Formats: sequence, structure tokens, C-alpha cells
Amino acid sequence: MTNTTLPAASAAGRSFNELPLSPGMQSTLQQLGYLSMTPIQAASLPIALAGHDLIAQAKTGSGKTAAFALALLTRLNPRRFAVQAMVLCPTRELADQVTQEIRRLARSADNIKILTLCGGSIMRTQTTSLEHGAHIVVGTPGRIMDHMERGTLNLEALNTLVLDEADRMLDMGFVDDIAYVAKRCPTDRQTLLFSATYPSGIERLARQFMRDPREVKLTERHEETKIRQRFYKVDDEHRLQAVGLLLKHYRPVSTLAFCNTKQQCRSLLEVLHAQGIKALTLNGDMEQRERDQVLIQFANRSCSVLVATDVAARGLDIAQLEAVINVDVTPDPEVHIHRIGRTGRADENGWALNLCGPTDRNRIIGIAQMMRIEPEWHELGELKDEDSSPLVPPMVTLQILGGRKEKIRAGDVLGALTGELGYAREQVGKITVTDQSTYVAVARNIAVDAVRKLSAGKVKGKTVKVRAL
Repeated sequence: MTNTTLPAASAAGRSFNELPLSPGMQSTLQQLGYLSMTPIQAASLPIALAGHDLIAQAKTGSGKTAAFALALLTRLNPRRFAVQAMVLCPTRELADQVTQEIRRLARSADNIKILTLCGGSIMRTQTTSLEHGAHIVVGTPGRIMDHMERGTLNLEALNTLVLDEADRMLDMGFVDDIAYVAKRCPTDRQTLLFSATYPSGIERLARQFMRDPREVKLTERHEETKIRQRFYKVDDEHRLQAVGLLLKHYRPVSTLAFCNTKQQCRSLLEVLHAQGIKALTLNGDMEQRERDQVLIQFANRSCSVLVATDVAARGLDIAQLEAVINVDVTPDPEVHIHRIGRTGRADENGWALNLCGPTDRNRIIGIAQMMRIEPEWHELGELKDEDSSPLVPPMVTLQILGGRKEKIRAGDVLGALTGELGYAREQVGKITVTDQSTYVAVARNIAVDAVRKLSAGKVKGKTVKVRAL
């Protein structure tokens, strides 16, 4: 195993033009605004494009999806309608994000078909799609295994296997599923493994089915200027009330609050609701439709706080996340780094606020050692609610009954709102189209009016049912 450890800065800034990519792909990268490579792309793409197996350690949001997508697209034969590449992801949300990114990068090629295979969707529909032929499948281990066992997924033509967020898949107990899938793929394939952290299980997994993998680790630390981290001493009985104090003092538009248990999530949700704060929670017991609605509302800024455990929050990649609050300190320092890395993305700044009880001392020592920091301690008594106005999200999500199946596109909804209904473009936020529904974020001050006008008007020439979530 050849190991390369690089400081992030040394690998960044190189041009995609240096890579042996087709003119069509170079053109697509320019159109998408991909001018220079991120550190993980610069370190891993030359190895992946040369055909070597690869283990790459890089945090979420570092550009790793494009790193493996460019490698698997380069090896693809568009004229051969067989599954040639497969990406395993820990969650449906991540699988959807990966699928969208590969589609964007594949747009210069002829008619490349990409299928998402995850639980929570109807098996029969997926089977029919596979019968019509696909070049790339992206999915969760359990559903991929279901298709393999039923004989509906043929992997004889597979040349690239990608494991995305492999550490999360191990945490979720997918190790046997991954081994099952990998051992039934052609032995001469290329395997690319990406992971935010590097627990010992990754090496054991790699030894089972990778061929002399090259290893790339980026010694990437969050810049102090981007993520400002503070630690607050708190008694356990005041821990949940303290979250409200932090929110009212810092007043972030979007906050991800991490708890160590589902019960703690439920308790925090009750406290926040009692304080008039719009918060939602994610947990493993929710139906996929409920989970999707929660994520849509949080991502489009209709919900101030998302309360979640590490298991529920896996695979989430939320833009413009102003703060992460560690309501409970995690026993694993690498998980702590992963949690706070959700904020301070790209050129944005973020807060990482930690509530620490008397029994958390050793956990804080471990985090400080791994991050090479001196914790910045503060007292809850310093927190002020100078702006006494309630913490209200800027947007409201409207649900329109009708989605992809009715051929509704985001542009149709935007056109209806900014055209005949006369709203300004700035009053309309993120639009998400699913199979059965379309969700659009609108400015809070127009929400009631927008529901009334959309219900009375038409989208794509049809009357639609609309409600505010």
C-alpha cells in the first residue's frame, strides 16, 4: 500500500487542464465553473485516472464526488448499455446528491443513464429501470444487495466500484453488506474508497478486496478564521435550556444541533418549541417522505434548527450552515471534527458551539489533542439576548401536489411565481421537485398570499393544490 500524506495547501489550485480528460469533459468543467482542483481532486485524480485502486481521506464538502465521478466517467463506454460503474453510499440523501453531481459532469457525453437504487423507493420501478439499461448505479448497500440477490442487477460489465463515506457505512453496520457486494463484482475492476475519517476498520475492509491501493490523506484542518469554536461549561440539568441561550445570542439562520441519543433529540425539540423556535428533527424511525420534507425545509431556510444524532445526520451536506451546536460531546474526536466541518464551508464563516458537562472533561482533552487546539472556554452567563425579537426562519416552504410524474420542472414554478403572480425573484428560494410533489421556499411575508394566488392560478397550464408546511 503506497501512502501519500499531503498538506491540503500543497495540492490545491492546479488546473483540470493538466489531466488526461476528453475535450468534451474539459468543456463541461469550464461551463460548470470548475477552474482549479480542490486538494483532494489534485491528489487523487492522477492516481484514479491511471487506473490504480485508491483510498482517499477527505472531509465532506471537499470536492470528492467530482474526484471519483471524473474517474468513472472516463472509463465509461456510452454505447454499451450495461452497468459499468457503481457507487455505494451510506444514505439515500447522499446517493441523491452523488447522482445529481455525476449527471452534471456527464452532460457532454451521449445519453449516459444513471440510476439511484435506495430503500424507501418502490422496488418494481427500479427493476423496470434496470431492465431498460443503465451505465451507472448509485445506491445504499442494502438495496443494492436486494437487487443482486433477485438477479435484477447484473454487474458483469462493472469496471469501477466506489465506496463513498466508507467510515459512515462502517458505523452504520454495513461492513458485511459491502464485502458481499464487492466480492461479487469482477475482480479486474478498479476500486475507489473515500472516507472522512480513517478508523482501523477501513484498512481491514480494504485488505479484503482492494488491489495494492494507493493511499492519499490530506492533513487538512479547518482554518481558525472560518470555524470559530467555543466551549461552554454547563450542568446536565441545564444543557437543553442552554441551547436556546446560544441561539438567541448568536442568532444563526440555520443551525445543526447534535445529540448523542434519539431521546435527547426528542427532549431538545420540546424545549425549543416551548421557546418559540422553529426546529425539526431527523431520526431513523421516520418514513422516507417525512425525512425528505424535513431536509427540504432545513436546506431552503424554512426551519431554524435541525436536531439530529450522528446516524440521522450522515450524508447531509447543507449549504450556508451558520452554526453547529454540540448539545452532547461525542466520545469520538474524529466524529467531533466531522460534525463541526458541516459549517464554515467554501468561503463562509461558521460557529462551532459546544456544551460541556462535568463528565465531558476527558472527551474535550481528546478533541483538543486531535485538533491541536487550546479550547476557548466561555461562561453561559456571558450570553445576551440583545435582540429580543423571536428567532424566525426567513422562508416558508410551500408544497405543490404534483412533481416529476406530472412533468413539472423548477422553471415552471419559478415562472408562475415571478410571471403572472408578480413576485420578485429575490422572494423565491430553493425549488425541489420530487416524483409526487414540488417544494418551493418563499419569503415569509408573502407565504399566505402565495398559497392563495398559486391555488387560484395555474402551474404549467394546470390547477394545483398548494399548502404551507
